[in-house]
Amino acid sequence: MAGKFELYEDKSGGFRFRLKAGNGEVIATSESYKTKAGAMNGIESIKTNAPGANVDDQTS
Repeated sequence: MAGKFELYEDKSGGFRFRLKAGNGEVIATSESYKTKAGAMNGIESIKTNAPGANVDDQTS
């Protein structure tokens, strides 16, 4: 099963999304957006900009 984005309304009335892996585990959660359209734009941005993204390890 492929991963999926879940779009939902948070407790403050904003819109958020979470990315779930194929096994149902949450692997990413968004910030709160004021509009549903803003959250949808965030999802599209990840789809467009994240494939092949490098890891910038700033732990040391």
